[in-house]
Amino acid sequence: MLDRDGFRPNVGIILLNQKNQVFWGKRIRTHSWQFPQGGIDRGETPEQAMYRELHEEVGLQPGHVAIVARTRDWLRYEVPQRYIRRDARGHYKGQKQIWFLLQLTGFDWNLNLRATDHPEFDAWRWNDYWVPLDAVVDFKRGVYHDALTELSRYLPRLDGRARTGPARSAAGRQEEEPGLAEPGNAPEQAPKDQDQDS
Repeated sequence: MLDRDGFRPNVGIILLNQKNQVFWGKRIRTHSWQFPQGGIDRGETPEQAMYRELHEEVGLQPGHVAIVARTRDWLRYEVPQRYIRRDARGHYKGQKQIWFLLQLTGFDWNLNLRATDHPEFDAWRWNDYWVPLDAVVDFKRGVYHDALTELSRYLPRLDGRARTGPARSAAGRQEEEPGLAEPGNAPEQAPKDQDQDS
C-alpha cells in the first residue's frame, strides 16, 4: 500500500526501559542495528500497527508498555534504488513513518525475538537514548535523528517526576514544551497527509 508519492505508511518504535535506555535490535544475519518498525496494513491505525509490530518483532503485548508520545507528522526517508525490488522500481520511493515513544512497564524477560516464525532481529541490547547512528543503515539516519529529537522532550525524568513547566532557552526565554503525556495517552494529532490508498 503506497501513497500517491510512492511512500509506504509505516510505524517506528522507540522503546524505553526504566533508565531511559532504548531497545536496539540487530537485524537478523546482518551487522546493522535498528529500532523496531513495520508497515501499516490497510484499515489499521498507526497505533494498531505499532502494537502488532511490537509483538511481531519483540514479543511484547500492549500490557507490557505505555505510550508516552508519538511524532506529530509523518517522517520520510527514501530508499536507494539498489535496495528496491525490480518490480517496485518506479512506484516505490521509501517509507513515511509515525514514531511512537513507549515505556516498558513489563520486564526484560517479556522480550521475545522469536514470537513469530519470521524474526526480524537475532540480538538486542539497551543503549543510551542518543544512540550512535553510525550502526544504522545510512538512508535511515536522518529519520532516526528527527524522531529521537522530536520525542526527547517527552522522556520521563529519572527522578520519577513528570516535566511540568516550559523549558528555558540558553537566553532564559520560555520555550513551548508541554508536560509529559500521561502513560497510554499519546498526543492525538493526526498526521497531516493520510493518503494511504493506492
